[in-house]
Amino acid sequence: MKKVSIWVCSFLCLIGSLETKAQSEDGFVDIFNGKNLDGWYLKIRSGDEDMAKKVFAIENGMIHVFNADFPKEYKLNTGENDTHGLIYSKKKYSKYILKFEYKWGDRIANNFKQWQYDAGVYYHVVDDAVWPLGIEYQIRYDHTTKRNHTGDLIRPKGASYDWYSTTSKKGGTYLHPEQGGILEDKSDWMHLASPTTNFNGVNNEWNQCEIIVMGSEYAIHKLNGNVVNMAVNLKPSEGIFGFQSETAEIYYRHIRIKEFDEVVPSETFLNSKK
Repeated sequence: MKKVSIWVCSFLCLIGSLETKAQSEDGFVDIFNGKNLDGWYLKIRSGDEDMAKKVFAIENGMIHVFNADFPKEYKLNTGENDTHGLIYSKKKYSKYILKFEYKWGDRIANNFKQWQYDAGVYYHVVDDAVWPLGIEYQIRYDHTTKRNHTGDLIRPKGASYDWYSTTSKKGGTYLHPEQGGILEDKSDWMHLASPTTNFNGVNNEWNQCEIIVMGSEYAIHKLNGNVVNMAVNLKPSEGIFGFQSETAEIYYRHIRIKEFDEVVPSETFLNSKK
């Protein structure tokens, strides 16, 4: 009986080791464990730590922003915006691919009238303010125009990058220079992704996102497998990152990262069909 128990234990350990190997074969590691805030910390505009834990609820392996503890409309268009905030990584990163999934819920909050279904991910963050100095992968759906803005770039004051567009002035959308893109004159702070119909709005379906960043060299934004935006000559060149709470209920899950020691040429990802 004792030998059988030892054999069963060895077999289970072997299976567990094979599963771990399979999970890490592609080089990605989970940086959100789905259970608690290990490796992360919270900040919201009001500074209320207890409220921050309610805004960023950990449920069913996901980060659930504005869950069922909140009404369908929370302080809507009051100008308070006290639950604007981020769940920040404790670790800094420079060269990596960050993958995650998100979907929208139906609760709305704060300045929703101005910025409909709005959230995002800041990367290369060098302070942890609300809002911080870093670069943003915008997550947004404008239900009034049925246009998706996920993948837009946002350049806060103090950050810098070069961006190529359909025009050098405001109002253009991303276009690679080899396809005729024109260097933007840096008169704007928001830089629109290439238009796409390959997205899920408020339909309870998940979107797959990738942020590919190589230090100061470049950042590529992907949505559901498609390259939708890109910036080069980034400043800052490393930092923590943060997932936002802003104007609407949102779920984040499967947050994974693959780090690199050396810069990988952008063509590797721009030419990829995956």
